[in-house]
Amino acid sequence: MYKFLITKTAQKVYFVLLTVFLLDTFIVSLQSNAVASSNPKVHSELVSLAAPITSTSAEQPRELASQPSSMFVVPAIASQKTLRVLTWAGGEIIFPRRGHPQDIELDYLQQFADDKNLKIEKIRVKKFVDLIPMLLAGKGDLIAANLTKTRARAKLVSFSEPFLLTKEYLVMGKQAKSLKSGKDLNGREIVIQKGKSYESTALGLQKVYPKLKVRLIDSALSHEALYDKLASGEYDITIQDKNLIKSASAYRDDIKMSLQASATRQLAWGVAPSNKTLLKELNQFLKEQNLIAKSKPKTSRTHKTQWQKIQETKTVRFVLRNNLSSYYIWRGELLGFHYELAKRFAKEHKLRYEIIVAPNNVALLDYLLEDKADIALGFLTPTEQRRNKGIAFSRPYHYASELVVASKDRAEITSEADLANSNIYIRPSSSYWESAVALKKTVSNINLIGVPESQETESIIDKVGDKEYELTIADSHIVDIEMTFRDDIQSLMALGAPKSQSWAIASGNNKLLAKSNAFIKKHYKGLFYNVIYNKYFKNQKRLDTHYKDYVLQNNSGVLSPYDDIVKKYASLYDFDWRLLVSQMHQESRFNPTAKSMAGAKGLFQLMPRTAKELGIPDVHIPEQGIKAGVLYMNWVRERMRKDKVQEDELIWFTLASYNAGAGHVRDAIRLAKKKGLRGDVWFDNVEKSMLLLSQSKYAAKARYGYVRGQEPVNYIREIRRRFQTYKNILKEEVVVRN
Repeated sequence: MYKFLITKTAQKVYFVLLTVFLLDTFIVSLQSNAVASSNPKVHSELVSLAAPITSTSAEQPRELASQPSSMFVVPAIASQKTLRVLTWAGGEIIFPRRGHPQDIELDYLQQFADDKNLKIEKIRVKKFVDLIPMLLAGKGDLIAANLTKTRARAKLVSFSEPFLLTKEYLVMGKQAKSLKSGKDLNGREIVIQKGKSYESTALGLQKVYPKLKVRLIDSALSHEALYDKLASGEYDITIQDKNLIKSASAYRDDIKMSLQASATRQLAWGVAPSNKTLLKELNQFLKEQNLIAKSKPKTSRTHKTQWQKIQETKTVRFVLRNNLSSYYIWRGELLGFHYELAKRFAKEHKLRYEIIVAPNNVALLDYLLEDKADIALGFLTPTEQRRNKGIAFSRPYHYASELVVASKDRAEITSEADLANSNIYIRPSSSYWESAVALKKTVSNINLIGVPESQETESIIDKVGDKEYELTIADSHIVDIEMTFRDDIQSLMALGAPKSQSWAIASGNNKLLAKSNAFIKKHYKGLFYNVIYNKYFKNQKRLDTHYKDYVLQNNSGVLSPYDDIVKKYASLYDFDWRLLVSQMHQESRFNPTAKSMAGAKGLFQLMPRTAKELGIPDVHIPEQGIKAGVLYMNWVRERMRKDKVQEDELIWFTLASYNAGAGHVRDAIRLAKKKGLRGDVWFDNVEKSMLLLSQSKYAAKARYGYVRGQEPVNYIREIRRRFQTYKNILKEEVVVRN
């Protein structure tokens, strides 16, 4: 339990000071900002031009859109087609592990918009302090930014019913000196972003503890950047809502929650006072969806089934693993076979869904028994051991053969007997372990070695490919997906007939089990299932053998069919055109109609949303696709420049960000520094930490989670190798800019 920071006497002083002095000061400040924001020149500096926010869109360039979205203010929501939602750029999280306040409320609003046949325009605001002024200036219809309802704010905007109740706590770095009581705040410093409700809390505490220092910083600083500075010791203490701290603690272990700093707070949506119709519609939606937060929920002695609880909350909780087959982020998109199944199940049952990431494979099932999740997805094979543990299984939704996997140099075998005297590495909790135990009874001298439960099957296969492990056992679909990325492993043989795999649910939840079975029966081997299965497990190998390399055309001096177009845009944005041609080869093999499994298109393989933001209508047209690719490269380069990498290394960080996303690159930079490597040098430094992010123990503590690090590492090395070849063929040309 956490101690409440403020004594009864201190509370009286605190709240009197807040109401008499601090609120008036805060209101005046906000009104001043509102006046300033009415000036177009001032307003233009307030909006972040980084990306339109969704739960997955941090890699997309908003400022490159050719035409701004139209903005209008209407009294009735029924008369407009777009709901403009103001969000704070610093509060977003791109890879949710157990839900995140700002993302959750955006999901609620998406459902609200769908019900009203509206489109949502999510407007990222760089500075938190500018949210209310922008709303009052008509630049948006509502604020969704983990916004605390305060008396000061309520005088400026109308608030919906609260959808969440929370409390504020002091937060500090893991190594910071702990606080035993409020008196320990004397001599310490609290750092707060301007405009946050925490500002009034901190100033009130300062009145109670006079030697406490309060420093206000730019409200453009994100939560993540704030946590980083706490962890490094640059900042001493800050204040955060408990729900934010819990979300961050899912992947960070370098900060800690300390004393409670406030009473219960209400989080709600802010609406302009004149827009009464919208406010009414929002409150009606919250009521209908049973989303209104109550401080003392009614207790019921009636036992409710899991399905009844799901219907009551209108939310189904799926627990997945953060890996390449289940749930991961790539180029700003949330992807994964199980993730797509979960979304479809929720949609068909008109439910919201929550994705919870299990820290290891044992927890995947334990979360069901602990009521932390409703359904576990992870190619789970029903076993008696798991059933005895209290787990029920659905009808099969997949069948897989168990394959013995070895490095490519291992000699082929003709029977199980050839596996004698081999070492097999497997997680003890996996169904493979039981298969290996059975194999050991029939084959002499097999040595079965348990690996840590945190190791994904893909990580074990990595070690087999690197010859650190001799053999392992893996499902055929996992081997299939691995062999689309690598050629250093092989399957020696299949063990027995294909085994069924099912969804897992805690025993006794028969209604939920029936719903799961009905969903699987409807979709198994159907169009939807086949499309997503082929998307993740049957993608063609990324080989160059079907491409006649244009480097062979040395005599003509042509590197690609599009050299002239590339030179044109490379010149405009100061890139070496030969490097861009090398990148284009890597992305599409010069095929303008190429499309990746994630949906990227064209010569530079851009996501459709990115192309739209760039103002490019059709990337399949070579010139438009090249223009879009170079524009995006330029935008990514400017983002990475802010990370203070060496100028002569900037292009490699840019390519890494282009390939895997800036979030994964920044995770790798942070990890490199922790490992004593240089964070401003790519080769043999940050690339090493990028490889580590495919390991569960490192991905679990990375903001953006799992990434197949080998992919961007190989991507950059291949582009560099080809670029060096191109430079030997053609000297750099001087192109005069128009």
